[in-house]
Amino acid sequence: MPQERIRAVIAEDDIFVAELLASELERTGVQIVARVSDGQAALDATMSLKPDVVILDVQMPRMDGIDAAAAIQRLCPTPVVLLTVHGEHEVAARAAGAGVGAYLVKPASGDALLRAITIARARFGDLQELRRLNGELADALSRVKLLSGLLPICAGCKSIRDSAGVWRSVEAFVRDHSEAEFSHGICPACEKRLYP
Repeated sequence: MPQERIRAVIAEDDIFVAELLASELERTGVQIVARVSDGQAALDATMSLKPDVVILDVQMPRMDGIDAAAAIQRLCPTPVVLLTVHGEHEVAARAAGAGVGAYLVKPASGDALLRAITIARARFGDLQELRRLNGELADALSRVKLLSGLLPICAGCKSIRDSAGVWRSVEAFVRDHSEAEFSHGICPACEKRLYP
C-alpha cells in the first residue's frame, strides 16, 4: 500500500529561499499545500488546510515564526519545524517554549528537512498522548474521594460522628464521602445468631 504524502505549509518571506525549500521538500516526497510569506498567513493557512506539518522561518513580517508557532499550538495544534539562520541557544529555547518540534539552521537539505519533519511529528504525537493521559488522570483525580484521618465510631450502634458533630449511620457517611454504594446482606456470624 503506498504511503500517504506528508502535507506541509511553508512560511518563508525570502522568495528564493522559499523556492529552494519547496524544491527540496518536493524532492523528498512532501506535498506543499501552501507557501506563505508571513506568520499570520501561516496561521491562517494552517487553520484552513490542516497540514501534517508547518515549516516556519523565524524572521517574517506581521508575526514572526516563533509567535506563529505558539499561535498554531494554541488554536490548531500541528507539528512545527523552525528554519532559521539563527543558531543561538536563546532562539532555540524560545522556539521550544512555543511548541516547535524541530529546529534547523538554514540552508537545509531535503533529507535534513525530512528528518526534522519526522522528529517534529513524533514529538507532537507524544505530546498529544501525554496531554490526553494527563487529562484522564486529572479527571480521575477529581472523582476520587478519600476517607482519611480519625473517624469517631460508636461502639454500640456503629454510627459515625461527622465533622459537624452529628452522629450518622455508616452507610450515610460513606455514601456522602465516596462513590461507594451499599447492598445489604447478612454475614455468616449474624445469620447464625439471628436465625439459629
